[in-house]
Amino acid sequence: MHRLWHRMSLNRFAVLGRVGMDLNADPPGTPIEEARAFTTSIGGSAGNIAAALARQGAATTLVSCVSDDAVGRFCRAELNRYGVDTTHVRAVRGEARTSLALTETRQPDCQTVLYRNGAADFALSPDDIAGIDFAPFAALVITGTALARDPSRSATFAALSRARAAGALTVLDVDYRAYSWTSRQEAAAICLQAAQACDITIGNDDEFALMAGDYAAGPALARHLARNGALFTVYKRGAAGSTTHTPDYSFETPIFPVAALKPTGAGDGFMGGLLAGLGQGHSLDAAVRRGAATAAIIVSKVGCAPASPDRATLDTFLSQRQA
Repeated sequence: MHRLWHRMSLNRFAVLGRVGMDLNADPPGTPIEEARAFTTSIGGSAGNIAAALARQGAATTLVSCVSDDAVGRFCRAELNRYGVDTTHVRAVRGEARTSLALTETRQPDCQTVLYRNGAADFALSPDDIAGIDFAPFAALVITGTALARDPSRSATFAALSRARAAGALTVLDVDYRAYSWTSRQEAAAICLQAAQACDITIGNDDEFALMAGDYAAGPALARHLARNGALFTVYKRGAAGSTTHTPDYSFETPIFPVAALKPTGAGDGFMGGLLAGLGQGHSLDAAVRRGAATAAIIVSKVGCAPASPDRATLDTFLSQRQA
């Protein structure tokens, strides 16, 4: 695990994948079909992870494509406002469009309507990756949706190869979204290929089941990856918490019970809080707790990126919940 601590001490991350615009039905509790007003924020797994990392003090770069229009410019401006470097966010002309999501802030029966027709982030190409120097980064974080289509898929594997060659760690957020893939079988094969190439894999029970072939085999796959090349894996089980596997040991981490306003955004926050914690020098178990706490804070507030805590807020939250 020495390599983990050595690289993470750089506390600088590249996150590859989609960023989009979220329209949140307002006020909280309003169904989309009854809404007369919406608040705006960035969305998309990679955008949310990048914002979470930046909010907790990590130097963060997003690698993506957005449409060359007002929505794409909104996403770039919001990323910059969070302190995320957008040097490697390319504007795509033509008919490609940045993703747009209409969301709700309510429990239960939370609805999200997502528009990804001609998604601009799938235009990311190996040429976009060729000019990136990964040597200064602690890690490259890839999100599974970026693997769903070419040229984005080829760009993502090229980024993994270049990052490993430069000594950076590689992290997979499985991020399985069925609507992005041509088949479940294709998604299973490609996501497993990426997991086997990464130092760290984080996914929920559905995502490990996808890669393993069924739910019963999911936990064993998470253990297998950690025993066969990965530095660690995290198998998330929703309200049941998570199990972290390393080559030498495993441990359980519970969730932090909160009054949740919505179910969305927890996974992105978990990734951001965990990696930021490692970048700050926390032990692995403490970093996983910070990921779980970040997720809890996010589901208790409106939006994902806007709800993501800064380091002081997270520290206060944890200090109030010490056993």
